[in-house]
Amino acid sequence: MPYCEVDRYQNGDKWEGVRLFYRRYGRGATKVLLVVGLAGTHDSWGLQIKGLTGSVQPTDEDAPRTDEEAGATEAPAPADDDGEGGGIEVCSFDNRGVGRSSILPQKSHYSTAIMARDALALMDHLGWKKAHVFGHSMGAMISCKLAAIAPHRLCSLGLLNVTGGGLECLPKVDGQMLSLAFRFLRAKTPEERAHVDLETHYTKEYLDEKLESCTRRAILYKEYVRNISSSGMQSSCGFEGQINACWTHKMTTKELDTIRGAGFLVSVIHGRSDIIAQICHAKRLAERLLPVARMVDLEGAHLVSHERPDEVNNAMMDLIKATKYAMKPHEWSSQPEITSGLIVMGFEHMRNIVRVMKPVRVAAIES
Repeated sequence: MPYCEVDRYQNGDKWEGVRLFYRRYGRGATKVLLVVGLAGTHDSWGLQIKGLTGSVQPTDEDAPRTDEEAGATEAPAPADDDGEGGGIEVCSFDNRGVGRSSILPQKSHYSTAIMARDALALMDHLGWKKAHVFGHSMGAMISCKLAAIAPHRLCSLGLLNVTGGGLECLPKVDGQMLSLAFRFLRAKTPEERAHVDLETHYTKEYLDEKLESCTRRAILYKEYVRNISSSGMQSSCGFEGQINACWTHKMTTKELDTIRGAGFLVSVIHGRSDIIAQICHAKRLAERLLPVARMVDLEGAHLVSHERPDEVNNAMMDLIKATKYAMKPHEWSSQPEITSGLIVMGFEHMRNIVRVMKPVRVAAIES
């Protein structure tokens, strides 16, 4: 199984024995690191992995191939990949405290800064000098810290359903949220947990949509129960540790200045109906990162990456392409998000025209 021994890539006398489980997908010069959120595992990014690489089949040498994957026809990779057919390699991993990665017993072993260094160690382990980094929820907080700690290692930064941590982690308090919180704390089985997760992750309209003979809610419920049952409920110390990382997270003005002045572009992507991470906090962060950040708000809830995968994948590809073609910050941040893909394509087209029309220097004719 592919594991990264974190301590091997960090300077220090303290050996914690932390191992991160990871998977790689696709092949190419463009590297993308995906950082999952609270209680999530590496496969939570499946729809984005498929959108970026054309397949959810891991490319690790020892990656097991399930019967379902073996019988499935792989979708073709995106036609333009990273812009010139160079291909994209994606890595997704389990954060410390969840899945197959190490679960440390004390809360002090969990913070977004510590987990950002975990991600940096994984990049070293993979031999990646730089990568496009995308994070969701807690993973977006970790990604912010990574960008502030090692800005020279990022090609771009994508923040999905992000907040500034601390009090901003608190959802909007109303009757629905109080009921969900009570049920979440009481959930002891995969079935009970699945019901709560669905209502916090998606909009009611999305869940109630009819798909052939049943609703999407019924289909997703079965998937959630199966996934939770196979991976097991997250341990209490792992969950409490990750909660501590969210609660203690804070981006200082100096750190935000570092990100803003690092020379890479930022995309803040959010679901308008997110009841866990309120969109007002994401908009405030995007404003503080101007002129390098663009705000992309979409219909959807906390898992907008699942609810609106095509739109999220397009926003991610826009960022990768804008980076490739060295789009200027003011050009990036001023673009309307609805037509962003068209504008990035137009920007690329105009650059090609300029190259063709560039005057040729002709030597002077001597008389």
